[in-house]
Amino acid sequence: MRKTVVYFADSTTLGGTEQALLHLLAGLDRERWEPMLFHVMEHATTPLVEEAQRLNAKTKAVPRLQALGTVAGLPEFVRQLRLERPAVFHAHLNWLLSCKYGLLAAALARVPAVIATDQQYMEPPWGRTVSPQQRLFEKCVDQYIAVSDAVARQLCQTFHVPPHKVRVIHNTIPFARFDCQANQALKASLNRGTERPIVLTVARLDQQKGHTYLFEAISQVQDAIFVMAGNGPEKAALEAQTRKLGIDERVIFLGYRNDIPDLLASCDLFVLPSIYEGLPLTVLEAMAAGKPVVATAVGGTPEAVLDGETGFLVPPRNPPAVAKAIHKILSNPSLASKMGAAAKARVQREFSSATMVQRITQTYEEVLDRSK
Repeated sequence: MRKTVVYFADSTTLGGTEQALLHLLAGLDRERWEPMLFHVMEHATTPLVEEAQRLNAKTKAVPRLQALGTVAGLPEFVRQLRLERPAVFHAHLNWLLSCKYGLLAAALARVPAVIATDQQYMEPPWGRTVSPQQRLFEKCVDQYIAVSDAVARQLCQTFHVPPHKVRVIHNTIPFARFDCQANQALKASLNRGTERPIVLTVARLDQQKGHTYLFEAISQVQDAIFVMAGNGPEKAALEAQTRKLGIDERVIFLGYRNDIPDLLASCDLFVLPSIYEGLPLTVLEAMAAGKPVVATAVGGTPEAVLDGETGFLVPPRNPPAVAKAIHKILSNPSLASKMGAAAKARVQREFSSATMVQRITQTYEEVLDRSK
């Protein structure tokens, strides 16, 4: 008999957290598990819901749990969980306290296994209420899944989650879809028919992702095109910064794209200058595409990128270091090729989606066994 798993993410975007959830849905053994995505009523047509439906997962609208400082939707959320009678409630957290009322609802509904995947390393400082809230809502969770060793250490050492309640299962990707040839027409449109190398960044236009430091570095790297794929609240400010720095002719803002494999195949180098991260899927995607990576040594990123082997790691908020690493790779095609090949081999060896799905469903079974 199949067991129902209710998945929940309370964000509206389709970022790394939501992509990781979709990768799990895509690989789930449907003979053993029946997935259902709970989403708030206002988000019925978001990309996450549409993609979940495309993967033949059931979806259900539930009330927004927090409105005007209350949790008025909590009783209805609990009622819907009791109607579905899931064996597992699995929340995907894009920061430590996201989905907190969903976790509370699952505990009140007495779902046998309540799982929370923590996707994000938290950058201090944070509000004074974060730690007390974490201690409260941690009691609702049977098992945390941390997407990197760095996230696990922060959960245990900073937020005092008992180590036995934290398991590291790295983010992974379906790497086969990134094994494609460069689209020459796309490449020509990006570098405007020149031979200039293309440097790609795929990330939300958000302060966390550190674009502003990359843009300061770009002024030190001549004769390359820098392509930004992604939308976000900082778009206007970042566009203004490129004009102020005089680099706007070499920086292209593409907005949201669903052709990331083609963009990666067409670029020469991938850069992610984040201030903090859990374990960024975009870095794994770039590695799967056989591209060298320049990224900041934050959170779980060093668990994917091996400095000097698959790319270069640099300190966060350090434009000169970013510029130096970019220049070192772009000026040495042999090094770039060697790093790209090593990156591709590492992803295929260490970051298989099949392994991730197997370890997560094994976690479901273990928690269910403990609940008996």
